[in-house]
Amino acid sequence: MYWRAISEDLPGPKWAGLFREYWPNYRAWWLKEGETARPTYAASLRALRTHMPEMVPLYEELCELAGGGDHAARFLSFYTPPPYLASCSQAVWGGKQPVLVRNYDYNPKAFDSLVLRTRWMGRAVMGTSDGLWGLVDGVNDKGLSISLTFGGRRVAGDGFGVPLILRYVLQICETAEEAGEVLARVPTHMSYNVTVLDRKRNYLTVMMAPDRPAVITHAAVATNHQENVEWISHARFTATVERERFLLHRLRFHQDPEEKFINAFLRPPLYSTAFNYGFGTLYTAVYRPRKQEMELRWPGVVWPLSLKEFEEGAREVTLPGVV
Repeated sequence: MYWRAISEDLPGPKWAGLFREYWPNYRAWWLKEGETARPTYAASLRALRTHMPEMVPLYEELCELAGGGDHAARFLSFYTPPPYLASCSQAVWGGKQPVLVRNYDYNPKAFDSLVLRTRWMGRAVMGTSDGLWGLVDGVNDKGLSISLTFGGRRVAGDGFGVPLILRYVLQICETAEEAGEVLARVPTHMSYNVTVLDRKRNYLTVMMAPDRPAVITHAAVATNHQENVEWISHARFTATVERERFLLHRLRFHQDPEEKFINAFLRPPLYSTAFNYGFGTLYTAVYRPRKQEMELRWPGVVWPLSLKEFEEGAREVTLPGVV
């Protein structure tokens, strides 16, 4: 996998170039069920104005940079996109300097492989890109970090793709409590578990779903089910219960030092090589919200990145098991 880290304070030529590069594949994915399966531009804009009004000026600016086309604008709204599945594990290690650690398990052929550092809306944000302005994890300049896992349910509905919800949280929130309130009110199109950790050591996990109210918990661990396992075959295949138990055991009974806890994410049962099934571990991310830092890790490789002193760069990463 070829990874890039790119910084651009305001939407401009770098972002526009990324959109041109990624848009053909994203357009094919977005249209795979047919154009009429996706909401109209009017419905998408209305949903953004209703649920994320602060984001509308930024959205309109990005649409212009993307060429102003109807399909691009509807895609960039992230409103009711096609269903997609991931695996993933995440946990808060509660030492002297708490960290949020996560594995992102997904299809390497359907992934941005991109870290974006921006200062949109006057707020510095750094994180792992999805859909070119959404994020699957990240941290902001107020010391708030965030990460998602798939919630292990088949049901889909009207709502936003969760990467844009994570971006929204980092753009407007400063604390875990504020993030919880946003996550509880913004509709999601599928079920996800979103964990946030702030600079004051406060954390929570919100179990989001399209068909029932969000549940705000003080859980330090999230894998790929919510309060109960509802999709049994998916749970068995991804070992979601086993991964959750493993992490809880390490937090409650072993009290691992930070580095030992992080390294556990690079080994089974947390680390997966099931790339042929779309659930291999693409990377491990470590967030230190007090320091506004993140690390991307792979077996034998650590890539540190700082929001305050961000350095653009690239890495070629070899993933075990990827053909």
